Amino acid sequence: MPFTKFTNLDFDQIKTSIKDYLRANSNFTDFDFEGSNFSVLIDTLAYNTYITAFNSNMIVNESFLDSATLRENVVSLARNIGYVPRSRTAARASISFQVPTTTTSQTLTLQAGLVCVGASDNTSYTFSIPENVTTTVSGGFATFGSTEFPIEVYQGTFLTKQFVVDGSLDQRFILENSFIDSSTIVSYVKGINDSGLGRQYEQIDNILNVNSTSETYLIQEVQDEKYELLFGDGIFGRKLENGTIITVTYIITDGKEGNGASRFSFQGTFKDSNNNISIPSGSITVNTISSANNGGEIESISSVKYFAPRLYSAQYRAVTSRDYEAIIQQIYPNTESVSVVGGEELDPPQFGKVLVSIKPKNGDFVSDFDKQNILLKLKNYSLSGIKQEIIDLKVLYVEIDSSIYYNSAQITNVDNLKTTITTSLSDYASSVDLNKFGGRFKYSKILQVIDKVDTAITSNITKIKIRRNLKALLNQFAQYELCFGNKFHINSNGYNIKSSGFFLSSTTDPVYLTDVPNKDLNGNLDGSGKGVVSIVKKQADGSYRVIVKSAGTVDYTKGEIILTTINITSTIKSDNIIEIQAFPESNDVVGLKDLYLNFDLSNSKINMLRDVIASGEDISGVTFARDYYTSSYSNGDLERK
Repeated sequence: MPFTKFTNLDFDQIKTSIKDYLRANSNFTDFDFEGSNFSVLIDTLAYNTYITAFNSNMIVNESFLDSATLRENVVSLARNIGYVPRSRTAARASISFQVPTTTTSQTLTLQAGLVCVGASDNTSYTFSIPENVTTTVSGGFATFGSTEFPIEVYQGTFLTKQFVVDGSLDQRFILENSFIDSSTIVSYVKGINDSGLGRQYEQIDNILNVNSTSETYLIQEVQDEKYELLFGDGIFGRKLENGTIITVTYIITDGKEGNGASRFSFQGTFKDSNNNISIPSGSITVNTISSANNGGEIESISSVKYFAPRLYSAQYRAVTSRDYEAIIQQIYPNTESVSVVGGEELDPPQFGKVLVSIKPKNGDFVSDFDKQNILLKLKNYSLSGIKQEIIDLKVLYVEIDSSIYYNSAQITNVDNLKTTITTSLSDYASSVDLNKFGGRFKYSKILQVIDKVDTAITSNITKIKIRRNLKALLNQFAQYELCFGNKFHINSNGYNIKSSGFFLSSTTDPVYLTDVPNKDLNGNLDGSGKGVVSIVKKQADGSYRVIVKSAGTVDYTKGEIILTTINITSTIKSDNIIEIQAFPESNDVVGLKDLYLNFDLSNSKINMLRDVIASGEDISGVTFARDYYTSSYSNGDLERK
């Protein structure tokens, strides 16, 4: 029987297989399938088979976490292994204000819900609080918040939803709103003998230490990015009785769009101790302690696919670095990337310690308050005897100095071509290879990105530089250590290290850092892979004079710079930063251990040069050779501009 190949999904191949099957039947041996109406029936059979095969393939793909593409299916599969995707996160701002009032009440309560409206980028956003805030009235004023203890407001709209338990098996408690910040969900359960809203139940993410009387509930994402509340069944968690009233409050938010709001106008409502509306006797000025930040989008499908299996393998305990990575993503949703390094990997080793470095989605540093919260929550997962420490982000910047040759006969506007190149490089800078711990800058891809922008580009000569920013401690003697995690190139003449300018207590002009490799008696590199860091000063004639011959050491093999005790009084760059640049031995740069790799396009150089040979302007190539030599081998000035 000829119809034995069942893997064909192409319409033409299916149609050919049907014809072969029919020709094997003696009744259709000499039949003309193309010239008769029978071809319509064959097309119908082929189309039906094709559509059925396609649908079957899609259904099978949606049955596995790795191949599923619909969010509802990905979330459902992740739910099977106990993973709840991160919700949208409301941007949070810290404020304080003083309310003038004529009330005789001793207290004034700011009602949960709308508090103020914040402005950012010519757009207004509402900010709410999920719970009432009460303060005392003194001297005709009620003060809400302070610099030390501000009021935290959430970007979004405060909503309330009620359910009445009817005892049916198919009853579900689904919040009918998308864009919910799940961390703001608060549930109250009112039994027959309870007053007010009832007892507040605790939201949990696992059933450890939960018994039949625990007043807890779980949440899970369902269709259309909505959330369902799951209460106890009498075995794991207290079972709800018929007639019980569930009151749920939560905030729906715009996510990261609310970030940046810093100007607020008050819109809230007050009640006195008798629960009567109290109107302020004057205007209210909102003081901004910190602008809105940490707003984020709902967890992406690719992130769910990546972290769901890892959190499942962690089994709610932090042992390996992957365990920490998955758990921190859960307890701190604002995490963009995280690096975990065991103390045994440090030099010198620090046994019993785990160093955690977190890159938040917005900004470069995690606040001290967030650090404390993360460490507190990590204790529920970590092993006893292991101490966690959250260290500030260490960024390894990659810069390029690219000379790009183009055929002037094929373009009319060089600036437009340069803009297109910059846009393509910016797209690569935001790719999955970079902007993360363990990221890798791939030199070959950069060359391809540039060359493929336009057919007018004939070639490019691109040099790679790496940079770390040193935060100087001003007006005090201090030592510094910078690890680049990548091997440095060694030039026997030195000048492999460059820095931006800074001032010492003994200098009035800016000075710079550079290096001198160790050499033997014959003036050749001694093979140790080490050198000395010197401090130099620029002379009027453009040359440099050494003012501190040995200010530290450089290890070219380890990619490490150590500065001995120096007193830095100020820096040319803002925020007390000294930019230290080096040439890597390899053009492929890796962000190792706790280094966050970032392609810094803003400090990169794009030089557009005419390819006079390709355009026919210089057949002999004399001009091209001179330009090529200059762009390829010129080291430029010593200091980093």
